[in-house]
This record gives sequence, C-alpha cells and structure tokens, in this order.
Amino acid sequence: MDETITAKILELLDQHRLMSVATNRPDGWPQATTMGYVNDGLTIFFLCSLQSQKAANLGRDNRVSLTIDHDTSDPMAITGLSIAAHAGPVTDVAEIAKAITMLGQRYPEYATFPMPKSEEMRVFRVVPMVISVLDYSKGFGHADLVTIR
Repeated sequence: MDETITAKILELLDQHRLMSVATNRPDGWPQATTMGYVNDGLTIFFLCSLQSQKAANLGRDNRVSLTIDHDTSDPMAITGLSIAAHAGPVTDVAEIAKAITMLGQRYPEYATFPMPKSEEMRVFRVVPMVISVLDYSKGFGHADLVTIR
C-alpha cells in the first residue's frame, strides 16, 4: 500500500473517536450503530455488550462496514473513511487488556463510568479488507480505493 495513503488513513483514524458500524441483521436489513473505537495501526477495536443486537449479528456474519468522518459546512471539505472489514471477538487476554487500556487512554472522561463485567461484554477486532479514503477537496465524490492484503 502506498505510504502517503496509509499515512492519510492513519491520520483520519487518529483524528476521530466515533464510527458508524453496519452489521447484517438476520432479516437481511443492515443495522448501523454509532460507537467509539481505538486503533492500533489499521486494526480497529471496539467494546460491545454481549446482549446487543450488534453482537448477535456478528455472531452470524462477521462482515461489517464502517464510516469514520466529521460534519462540515463545506461539502468540498468532506474527508473520511468507508471501510469494508471482518470483525471478530478478541480471545487473547493480553490483546483484550491492550485494547481496554487503549480505550481508557482515548476516552479518559469515561474513567468514572462503571466498567461492564467481562462476562457481559466483548472486545471486537476489526480487520479492514477494503478502505475508501474520501477527500472531496480533490473533486466532488473523490475517493481513493485501497484493498488490504
């Protein structure tokens, strides 16, 4: 992958804290949810309740679509990411601890919130397959498409 586009993807991931995650419901309809995330390079992590529809959807179909962007009053200033990926639960204890630590660092204001019990939540790892890097400053609707591996 081109170093310039990789740097732009990482910059956009690091600039934002919220993403929309679309999973596939059993009735075929997509379900989109806004949630927080952290990233370690191009790998994205999020925390999810085991009782959520999102967790049930991911248990059946690990394909997800993500968007990461921000609001702007100038349409030609739109930048962001649209990502097709696979999401799965993290089972390695060290990787779970690392993701939880990263989440705590990125969201220090949540330190006073009660942490869910480990049996009530799951850390998910998102591995991108295709990334569209949106940059309307290069022209209306401009996107650079990057295929990972």
